Amino acid sequence: MASIATDSYLEDAPRAQDRRTGAWVRKYLRLVALGDFGCASVAALAAVLLRFGGNAGHTYIALTLALPVLWLAALWLAGGYDVRFVGTGSDEFRKVMNAGVGLTAAIAIGSYANNMELSRGYLLIAVPGMTLLDLIVRYTMRKRLHRLRAGGRCMQSVVAVGHEAAVAGLIAELRRDSYHGLSVAAACVTQPPGRGEIAGIPVYGGLDDVTAAVSHFAADTVAVTSCPEMDAFRLRALAWELEKGGTELCVSPALLDVAGPRTTIRPTAGLTLLHVDHPRLDGIRLAAKAVFDWCLAGLALVMLAPLMGVLALMIRLADGGPALFTQIRVGKDGRAFRIYKFRTMVVDAEQHKAELMDRNEHDGVLFKLRNDPRVTAVGAHLRRWSVDELPQLFNVLLGDMSLVGPRPPLPDEAAKYAEHVHRRLVVKPGITGLWQVNGRANLPWDESVRLDLRYVENWSFALDLQILWKTISALRRRSGAY
Repeated sequence: MASIATDSYLEDAPRAQDRRTGAWVRKYLRLVALGDFGCASVAALAAVLLRFGGNAGHTYIALTLALPVLWLAALWLAGGYDVRFVGTGSDEFRKVMNAGVGLTAAIAIGSYANNMELSRGYLLIAVPGMTLLDLIVRYTMRKRLHRLRAGGRCMQSVVAVGHEAAVAGLIAELRRDSYHGLSVAAACVTQPPGRGEIAGIPVYGGLDDVTAAVSHFAADTVAVTSCPEMDAFRLRALAWELEKGGTELCVSPALLDVAGPRTTIRPTAGLTLLHVDHPRLDGIRLAAKAVFDWCLAGLALVMLAPLMGVLALMIRLADGGPALFTQIRVGKDGRAFRIYKFRTMVVDAEQHKAELMDRNEHDGVLFKLRNDPRVTAVGAHLRRWSVDELPQLFNVLLGDMSLVGPRPPLPDEAAKYAEHVHRRLVVKPGITGLWQVNGRANLPWDESVRLDLRYVENWSFALDLQILWKTISALRRRSGAY
């Protein structure tokens, strides 16, 4: 298989502040194409050897040699080399799978049109094999790209435009999620502040200075936040100016955490309208989620039963107390249920909670204490690896919880919710969720709420699978688990 991207290969990529990012993007796409070619070569060779051994005919030898080139063509036609999807989002992987389906269809149609009877065994190994290998290679390359971006490399420089508060919010978002590859280099705001900077980013000028800021900072992208002053005529003129230099233009609508599948561009009476669908939280999709939860939770309980038995015994032997801890939590639509966890604290921990409230290290309505004296020695290890959550699989089977969802709050926490925070209670709480894979207890309250609301607004089966996959990495890092 062709070698994939390495940190050393891209380490000479310029920083966002130095010059435009075309050079590193071209290097990265060449590496991607090389990896694609290698995956197709390996899969095609494996298919011909496994199916025919050393007795393959000329037709299959020719097809094996042609498949890598056909695979590159299929990926190109499917948009697999679109720079807009480099290193972030699920679109890149979806395009790889679309290329696999398209290539299979093309081969089938070509075979039928030319009266060729190709071996189904050969095709079942070759095309799915190259698709799977390509997904693995691209995922590995993406993770390495994320590491480079965490160090400030391989970034696209951005000029942020709009009101000061909106620009500050955009800067904070892009700094928090550096893997997106966007770094704000300068700002142009409606009323430039006297201090000349916003969140450490220099303010170049006002709305009339955007193109000058792009030239001065060699920016790749202009991001326009929701701003009434930037009306249709002004935005169109800006787009024409940026087009001359090949600078991208992004417009952020006044919508928070609404995913692409819920939005549709609709031209109406000469206007471009952004139609936003309501989140789908019921029907067949919800039933499919419930079936998936029950099946996976049941399988996990069977497989983890020996481990759970050992953990229960360790807790009992440590201090003689019960192995399980139960507590009332608030679930979907505000219904109370009893949650099950392995006990990690002393038996009378709840009676001592009031004594520790003044030492709370978490903002908002949550109570978290990094070095909580109530946690037992065994419990500290269970929390570190998050295995104290395993009994919640029974809550999933009982229908009180889901595998993926918002954090299940305590009744006194839910009683303190602001009006908009109650939105997180319209779905079942989960064992894991966006809050788990993004830092858990290390997250501030506002960020935890934002992630839970994002999940509610953009729930999909694919998102659940993505969170479950990322949970494995989160458990390995053990970040925020205490």
